[in-house]
Amino acid sequence: MKKLSFIITFVFLSILFVQAQQAKYVFYFIGDGMGVNQVLGTEMYRSELKGEIGITPLLFTQFPFATVATTFSATNGVTDSAAAGTALATGNKTKNGTLGMKKDLETKINSVAAWAKDKGCRVGISTSVSVDHATPAAFYAHQAQRSSYYNVGLDLIKANYDFYAGSDFLDPTNKKGGDGSSESLYTLVDKAGYSVARGYKDYQKKAKKSDKMILLQPSSAIDVSAIPYAIDRKKGDMTLAEITRAGINFLSKDLSKGFFLMVEGGKIDWACHSNDAATAFNEVVDLDDAIKVAYEFYEQHPDETLIVVTADHETGGIVLGKGPYTLNLQALKSQKVSESDYTRIINNLRKKYKNQVSWEVIKQSLKDNFGFWDSIQLNEKQEARLKKVYDESFGGQKVDLQKSEYQQDEPLASEAKKILNDIALVGWTSGGHSGGYVPVFAIGAGAELFQGRIDNTEIPVKIAEAAGYPN
Repeated sequence: MKKLSFIITFVFLSILFVQAQQAKYVFYFIGDGMGVNQVLGTEMYRSELKGEIGITPLLFTQFPFATVATTFSATNGVTDSAAAGTALATGNKTKNGTLGMKKDLETKINSVAAWAKDKGCRVGISTSVSVDHATPAAFYAHQAQRSSYYNVGLDLIKANYDFYAGSDFLDPTNKKGGDGSSESLYTLVDKAGYSVARGYKDYQKKAKKSDKMILLQPSSAIDVSAIPYAIDRKKGDMTLAEITRAGINFLSKDLSKGFFLMVEGGKIDWACHSNDAATAFNEVVDLDDAIKVAYEFYEQHPDETLIVVTADHETGGIVLGKGPYTLNLQALKSQKVSESDYTRIINNLRKKYKNQVSWEVIKQSLKDNFGFWDSIQLNEKQEARLKKVYDESFGGQKVDLQKSEYQQDEPLASEAKKILNDIALVGWTSGGHSGGYVPVFAIGAGAELFQGRIDNTEIPVKIAEAAGYPN
């Protein structure tokens, strides 16, 4: 009898131990386009700012478990964000452009967020870009085409998660897929019981009385497609750290249920599509700042919290070094705005001077925003490049905007960025994605599962294993 009692006690204690080690609170951070060199470049840049050669670690790179993951999709050696997001969300490879469905474009597949919800956890999906963009959508939508933004919005409502956050909806009245007369997504989310907050301060006012929440940026925002780049941030702009803090706050209304929160740093990808190194490194730091908010929570619940940080793919094929055995990343500090924001500055100069903008005015603008002829000395060839583009752009000819995946920029903005990249000795192989490894970092309950080279499809499965989600 004593032996049986001992066995029962041992089994009971073992169960308690396993439960105690399960991840009750899960954070899943995804740096869109954040390959290995985006992370390393940021750390080396931070070191050069201190006058040192080496790295100044980000918080998440100091997590005790680190590895790399492959990212190819079911149909392409180089994935897009929809297929990669689906892999990271559901554990399944799919066709490029597809969300939450297998490559047959018929079979729907649920995500780790849905598994968490099935377990009874509170769930949040958040991003620095639109709430219906590919990566966040992969966690709740089932669409053959990622660009079906209105239908993605309908899927957001059907998923019925507790918290969503991002810049806005891209097609709230179905102008792209219909005639724009469909019932507004804002009306539908209201009918579904969601409170919509515009900015972090508005969130703070509405959160306590809300059962479900959608946090969007203030209505005054110029661009609905994303919150501003960190390098361009102005007072009152919503930040990824605020989004993360709001997500934790809202999902913590009933901590007994546990929660799952996905946070995407979506504009690392955008900066890399336009080959804007200074802006990209600032976006990586901004993601790290959001991770610091989650880490504060982890420190309060270290035995029950799991934080996983990864990327959906690498963007741009960034190269740290262009021949000489040196780097000059500190030069990037002289860039004060993103390429896209400098385009806005040039557009304002065009309006102010009725398109008769003198070279002297442009030179002062370049000095103010890129440090040229001040902290950054240009050689004759570099200055000639700028002057040539100026003459072409302001000589009465039609201006051919420089197009990247998410931006159309003034030629002068593009040229200034390229010259600063050259001076920093940062190179790019394309304006698209690459098939390179992406990093994976983990800390907390179940973090030891993230070891050895893995595929992106393994990440959500390992999270589910750590958290005990039914999948």
